[in-house]
Amino acid sequence: MEGKDVLALLPTGGGKSVCYQVPGLMMDGITIVVTPLIALMQDQVHQLRTRGILATAVYSGMSRREIDITLDNCIYGKFKFLYVSPERLETEIFIERFKRMKVSLVAIDEAHCVSQWGHDFRPPYLRIAALREWHNDVPFLAVTATATREVREDIVTHLQLRTPAVFQSSYARNNLSLVVRRTEAKEQKLVDILRKVPGSAIVYVRSRNNTVAISKLLQKDGIPATFYHAGLSHLDRMRRQEDWISGRSRVMVATNAFGMGIDKPDVRVVVHLDLPENLESYFQEAGRAGRDHKHSYAALIFHPVDAEGLKTKVQQSYPSVDAIRKTYQALANYLQLAEGSGMGETFDFDTDDFSRRFSMRPASAFAALKKLEEQGLLLLSEGFYRASKVHIQSDKARLYEFQVANARFDPVIKCLLRTYGGELFNEFIPVNETSIAHQLKLDEGEVRKQLDQMSKLQVIGYEPSSEKPQLTFTTPRFDPERLPLDAGQLNTRRDLAMSKAQAMINYAVQQHQCRMQFILNYFDERDFEACGQCDVCIERRKTEPDQSFREYQTALNQLLTQRPMTVDELEQAVQPKDPNLFIEVVREMVDQGLIKYDEYWVLRKS
Repeated sequence: MEGKDVLALLPTGGGKSVCYQVPGLMMDGITIVVTPLIALMQDQVHQLRTRGILATAVYSGMSRREIDITLDNCIYGKFKFLYVSPERLETEIFIERFKRMKVSLVAIDEAHCVSQWGHDFRPPYLRIAALREWHNDVPFLAVTATATREVREDIVTHLQLRTPAVFQSSYARNNLSLVVRRTEAKEQKLVDILRKVPGSAIVYVRSRNNTVAISKLLQKDGIPATFYHAGLSHLDRMRRQEDWISGRSRVMVATNAFGMGIDKPDVRVVVHLDLPENLESYFQEAGRAGRDHKHSYAALIFHPVDAEGLKTKVQQSYPSVDAIRKTYQALANYLQLAEGSGMGETFDFDTDDFSRRFSMRPASAFAALKKLEEQGLLLLSEGFYRASKVHIQSDKARLYEFQVANARFDPVIKCLLRTYGGELFNEFIPVNETSIAHQLKLDEGEVRKQLDQMSKLQVIGYEPSSEKPQLTFTTPRFDPERLPLDAGQLNTRRDLAMSKAQAMINYAVQQHQCRMQFILNYFDERDFEACGQCDVCIERRKTEPDQSFREYQTALNQLLTQRPMTVDELEQAVQPKDPNLFIEVVREMVDQGLIKYDEYWVLRKS
C-alpha cells in the first residue's frame, strides 16, 4: 500500500492470494496477477466475480479476438484484476494494452518459477521485469510457498525488486505430525493408517492407473474412496471433487494434479505412497492437511527400493540433446508446421497419440517436451476445462436487424440475452449449451450448430468448450539442427533435480533428526526446536525417560477400562499439558493394538 516492492514467503494455506486481492481492491486501478496455473486463475476469477468483483484472465489457448476484447475491457472497463500467464506478457497485443492500463500493482504468484535453482523453473518469468519499462512506479509483489535461500535471491534479482520489504512466515506447522512408515506391504500400511486416523484424507500416488487401483482397494476394505487425475473429463473431476469435499467420499486418491486451490480445511491426513521428486512438492502437498489448525498427519509410506526408483525417474526425465532435437522434429511433422511459422499458435495436443504416431514411449516424449518448455521454446499445459463463451459482436440495432432477417436464429439469441444479459455485448461470457437447449426444447447439437453459424457470420463470437491438453509455440519453428538448446543449462538442471531427489530420499531414510527440523533446515530456517510429534521425536521420547508419556498411557488405560470414549472426550478428561504428545500416545497405543477405534471412531480397549 506504501508503493514498496514486497517479497512474501508464506506456507501452503498461508493466504498468499489475500496479500494481493485486498490491496488490489483498495488501490485505484487494476492489479495484474502473473501465474502459470490456468486452473487456479480460472477458479480465482470465478470466486471474485461471484462476490461482485470484476476480474478476468488471459492465457494460452484463447482466441486473438477474445484476448483483444478482454484487454480492451481492462483499459476502458472497471476491472480490478487481470490474471495473465507469463508467456502472454511478451506478446505485442498485451504490451500495447498494458502501456495504456491504469496499473496499481503487479503480483507475481509462484515466484519461485523465476529461479533456475527452483524446482519449477519457467523461462517467461525471467522477462517479467520488463513490465517496469512502461509502469516504473508500480510496486511488485512476489509471493511463493517454497523457496530456498538461492531461490529467494534469484526472485529479488530477476524480478528487479527494489529494496523489497520481505515478509517470511515460518514454514513450521505446529499442528502437523510428519511420519515416515517403512514397510514392504505399502497398501496394507495405507489401510492401517486410514483405519487408525479418522477424518478426511488425500492419498497421493504417481500414476493415473494407481489412482484407480488404490481407490478400488480402499473401497473393498470398506473405506469410501474416489480418485482424481488430469485424464478425467471436467465433469467427472468436478463430481469426484464435490463427493470428497462434501464427505460422501472420505478419501481422495490422486496424482499431484489434485489439490491446488482446493479449499477443504478439515483434511486430517495426507499419505504419499510414492516418493515425490523433491521436498518442495512434498511439503506443499503434505501441507494440505490440517489447514483448520487442528492436529493432522502427513505420512510417507516408504520402502528402500523407492529411492532407486526415484533416481531412475529423475534420470529418465532428462533426455539427451539428440533425443530432444528428434522430438522437436517429430512435433513439427505432427503439427505440419513449416520452418519459421507457428509462433504464438496453440494446438490441442494428445501426448499419447503423438507418441504412438512416432513410435515413442509416452514418458520419454513427455520428458523431451518438458525440456523444450524449460528452454523457452514451447508451452505444454495439461488438460484444463474451458467453458464455452459467447460475445455479441453486433450493436443492438444490427442484432435486431439480423434477428428479423434470420428468424431461425431468433430463439437462441433471445435465450442468450434473457439468460446472460447485456454483458454479452461487452465481453466473452461463459454459456451452457445444455441449459439453452433445455430451455428451447432443442437438441444440444443444434444449439452448438447455430452458435457456430452465427460466429461465422460475425454476429457473435463463439468459443466452444474444450478440456484437451494444449501446446503453444513460443518461438517460430526452428530447423531442429539449429535448435537453440543450452546444453549447459540442461545439465545444470539435471544435476539440481538429482540433488533435490537425494534430499527427498535423505528425508525418508534418516531416523535421527526431527522431521519438521529437517524440512525447515532445507529451507534455511534453522532456529526451530524439535517438534516433539513426528515419528523420530516420538521414538526418542520412548527411549528416553519421559514421565508424561507413561502418565498419558496410564490415564488412557484407566479411562478406557471404564467405558469407550472419543479422542476429544479423553483429552477433556486428561487435560494434558502437552496436547501434541497426548495425541501421539493415542496413535502409538492404536499402532500397538492396545486400544482400537470402532466403526463410529470411538476408542475402546482391544
